[in-house]
Amino acid sequence: MKHESATRVAVSFDLDTVATFSLLAEEVVPMTMARLDTEVRRRLADASATVRLRAALAVGSAPEPGDVAVLVERCAVEPEFFVRDMLTWALTRHPASRTLPVLLRELRSERAQARSQALHTLSKVGDGRAWPEITHALLTDADDEVARSAWRAAVVLVPEGAEPALAAELATQLGRGGRETQLSLSRALVALGESILPALEAAATAADPGVRAHALATERLLRDPDAGFAFAVEEAKRVVALQDRPAGDD
Repeated sequence: MKHESATRVAVSFDLDTVATFSLLAEEVVPMTMARLDTEVRRRLADASATVRLRAALAVGSAPEPGDVAVLVERCAVEPEFFVRDMLTWALTRHPASRTLPVLLRELRSERAQARSQALHTLSKVGDGRAWPEITHALLTDADDEVARSAWRAAVVLVPEGAEPALAAELATQLGRGGRETQLSLSRALVALGESILPALEAAATAADPGVRAHALATERLLRDPDAGFAFAVEEAKRVVALQDRPAGDD
């Protein structure tokens, strides 16, 4: 059940989108089996996002061992989200034994996008051997995109029995950032199921009203997934406001 929820929570890699882009394959100049890294790099660094997208599609359609390092390198600097997602798809076409060592090294990169995209790709690879590398430092990374990617990867990779500890770790980030960041955290927590309740109950008594509201909103989403995050947040804010109202105040 946990893994089914985690799959829904993780940023969706839309295979229908890949299928749509595959229509472009006829326009892609085929790469030979002996293609050079320099040629792959040149196409992936082209000024045109469309050319880069087609290059990633072509590389993923006929994966070769030498592509992994080039694809991961490009993930760290690619400015377009849809191209990065195609790069991730191309990486998932390789065996995990080939991609894991390269992706795990990226988690220690000084470049935030490199860390974020490596985490995103690890969540799609779904190999539990990456779990020990989802560290406290990544789950609390100062960069919101890195932290969000770490939360999504964590709920996919967490081993059975480790959910309560992960929930407690994630709960330390309640109240962080804007709406999108808070929604990402709530979705990650909800994916862990009932194991998050002790952590949410503790957070609901925090001194910070923002933390309390986020905890209550997350619990509402757990109880009623159809409620919607915006509604859950507004309801939680009203509850917190009532809690903070001076005694005897009408």
